[in-house]
Amino acid sequence: MLVSLEWLKEYVQIQDLTPAQLAEKITRSGIEVDAVIDRANGMEKVVVGHVVSKEKHPEADKLNICQVDVGEESLQQIICGAPNVDAGQKVIVARPGAHLPGGIKIKKAKLRGHESNGMICSLQELGIEGKLVPKAYAEGIYVLPADTEVGSDALALLGLRDTVLELGLTPNRSDALSMLGVAYEVGAILSAEVTYPTATYTTSSEKAQDVLQLRVEDTTANPMYVAKVVKNVKIAESPRWLQNRLMAAGIRPHNNVVDVTNYILMEYGQPLHAFDYDSLATGEIVVRKAAEGEKITTLDDQERTLKATDLVITNGKEPVAIAGVMGGANSEVTESTTTVVIESAYFDGLTVRQTSRHLGLRSDSSARFEKGVDPNRVLAAADRAAALLAELAGGEVLEGMCIVDELDKAPARVVVSPDFINERLGMKISLEEMLSILERLKFDVEAANGLLIIDAPTRRQDIKIEEDIVEEIARLYGYDEIPMTLPEGANQAGSLTAYQATRRVVRNFMEGAGLYQAVTYSLTSEALSQRFALKAESVTRLLMPMSEERSTLRQSLIPHLIEAAAYNVARQADGVALYEIGSVFLGQSAEGQPYEEEHVAAVLTGKWLDHAWQGEKKAVDFFVLKGIVEGVVGKLGLTERISFVKAEVDGLHPGRTASILLDGTQVGIIGGLHPAEQKAWGVKDTYVMEMNLVALLQAVTEEAPLSYTAVPRFPAMSRDIALIMNRATPAGEVLAVIEKAGVKLLKDVHVFDVYEGDKMEAGKKSVAFSLTYFDPERTLTDEEVVAAHTKVLKAIATIEGTEVR
Repeated sequence: MLVSLEWLKEYVQIQDLTPAQLAEKITRSGIEVDAVIDRANGMEKVVVGHVVSKEKHPEADKLNICQVDVGEESLQQIICGAPNVDAGQKVIVARPGAHLPGGIKIKKAKLRGHESNGMICSLQELGIEGKLVPKAYAEGIYVLPADTEVGSDALALLGLRDTVLELGLTPNRSDALSMLGVAYEVGAILSAEVTYPTATYTTSSEKAQDVLQLRVEDTTANPMYVAKVVKNVKIAESPRWLQNRLMAAGIRPHNNVVDVTNYILMEYGQPLHAFDYDSLATGEIVVRKAAEGEKITTLDDQERTLKATDLVITNGKEPVAIAGVMGGANSEVTESTTTVVIESAYFDGLTVRQTSRHLGLRSDSSARFEKGVDPNRVLAAADRAAALLAELAGGEVLEGMCIVDELDKAPARVVVSPDFINERLGMKISLEEMLSILERLKFDVEAANGLLIIDAPTRRQDIKIEEDIVEEIARLYGYDEIPMTLPEGANQAGSLTAYQATRRVVRNFMEGAGLYQAVTYSLTSEALSQRFALKAESVTRLLMPMSEERSTLRQSLIPHLIEAAAYNVARQADGVALYEIGSVFLGQSAEGQPYEEEHVAAVLTGKWLDHAWQGEKKAVDFFVLKGIVEGVVGKLGLTERISFVKAEVDGLHPGRTASILLDGTQVGIIGGLHPAEQKAWGVKDTYVMEMNLVALLQAVTEEAPLSYTAVPRFPAMSRDIALIMNRATPAGEVLAVIEKAGVKLLKDVHVFDVYEGDKMEAGKKSVAFSLTYFDPERTLTDEEVVAAHTKVLKAIATIEGTEVR
């Protein structure tokens, strides 16, 4: 909400406070002021000029040489490139020495050999956003009324010697979505009275009900509808003061009729709509629910398809507006309009919100109806609009109105005791101070039998319960005045649960291994929701998703991690290593909600090592990521219980994919992206991993005992074995056979070479193992090592298709 202080002063006296001081007081009372905007922005030497003559620049087709009267003895020559500049216009002139927004300093200059003493300005050049400039002047300079005084201060004329407060409102404070609402708030803060605008006008003898019939079919969704008729209006530009106030409030001026409805919207917080009476054609307004699939073209020239839950305003035959959201193009006010129907209504906030959401169409009107408007301002706003149309458009207001009124306008009553308030605040505020605060807020209050009986004004839709009164008294009394106290009672130092502490071990290891933590969306598209899932179950869709890309709860962390990696690769990152610890959502629990399970996942792509000094470079591969997984399970003390088994997973490379097993049960997957998948994501060799973190951490039943290995005092002896084996036989299977051979002296065995070249028999491969024999108590003899090694070789001989080279 943008609040012009010059406009605000029309309703409440803000004393001698500076804008910054007033903003501080408003913020301390509970409504945050996000910005204090000086509309003049330090500008000076900007005056009104009169273009006496205009000639084409001899050296530039798009430039004009203008002789401009700026209130001095002689005319000033100014070169102007605006397409709409012309002789006889009153314009805005920045004199030499003026400073304009954007760091522009105006100087005397020569343009193509001709002197220019200033600049004829557009509104944009004065710092007004292009979207707020009237369309007639959007592409050129701004032309002032013919009776504007030459040499006068253009900034004052345009309302730019003003300060605007930008309020950051919470949804419950819909009352402050209007100038009057802000005036009541400021009045309560400063103990000042609020002046209410008047609405006086003369009506004709003709009655509104003689020319317009009104029927509301759904009074639950539309309990109050007021229609006033104004004849003989003359469509024109609004007066300067009205345009200035609308632009200060962030609204573009259109014409006097539309501008009046927008002015009332900002002043009262009551949305209005103006219909061209002749375009209605039937002389009838019927408010009803839309037919399923019914269509309407709205004021933004977009055709909208309606649902049966939408409320529409019709002429008895076809929709002419979507209730509370936007009017229809078939009934808008145009330059030829002579008779206007003013609509002021109370629409159910839930109905408006549902319509606005499914149409993807939000407006200033829908925002106010959704949060709640003051039921006692519906009629007052219509009267105020009628008065302004009579004054500014020369309209003739017909007597009476068409009205349907089944709206409850009674104020909310709250009964609360002063003791309840003081107990909640932890302090002692006197009854007199409480009464004073409530009266400043314009609440009707009575103290009786130790209770406060309060009738909140209907503009304050957020006042419903006792705690609301406590908040009102606290914020006006001053949050700074509430004493600081320490909590009393027994307390206990906080600590991490065993699960949290172990999860932190995993996180620390992943980061220590060189991976960066990522946090991705829990919502994804239905197509990606089960992609790479460890166990695919029924998906959970949102009832009202923001978009199809965020419509379904994920069942795997991998897709969004790949997306993050692809995003970085597209921005020239030569290596990406990310991990995420987050939840996936599987099936449904007994309560009907999806079962939430925490997983850990990682993605690696590009370079893994790049040591320029040592000349060492290494790209990521399957074994880099496998080593990280082994490091994680090693930290958790689960190395002996984890195994890797070749697997096939849709989207992963068939020869570089494995299931991760915990005690024989799958808890994860690891593998490289399939080439087709890499092409689709726009990445090269990329490897991913995901594990069920809950299963892993539940397997860690107790803290692993501290263990160490003494520095060896005796030498170890090693033997290498090269085996010819079936290409389909995993090296890990042979490794397990060697380890299970039961040779006590064998302390370590690992693969150090694999060969599958042309010199090997088809279907075969050569795998070389290194075995280390060691006794911590003595030096081994050759005979002991030979005996142990022979036992290993006998165990290997039992493996089908395997022989020693």
